Amino acid sequence: MRFIKKVEDFTCEVCGTKVQGSGYTDHCPSCLWGKHVDINPGDRQERCQGLMEPIGVLQEKGQCRIVYRCQQCGVKKVNNAQTKDNFEQILKLF
Repeated sequence: MRFIKKVEDFTCEVCGTKVQGSGYTDHCPSCLWGKHVDINPGDRQERCQGLMEPIGVLQEKGQCRIVYRCQQCGVKKVNNAQTKDNFEQILKLF
């Protein structure tokens, strides 16, 4: 698996927040929802394109990680929380 850095801005399909991408942005910092767009990080090759619902949080090696489930195909993925993420939303997932 090889990471491909893509700097992309987007509008969240769940809450409408305009998100400025950093190349590592994979979810909305306001509501934490994402979109199932990658097979490997940054490749934008996934055909599904379903919304990724945040369903939980893990603590791994001192890092807060958000657990997602795709509403369309059911796949589960885990992504790092970012410093700009809405901390209250993260707490709701614990």
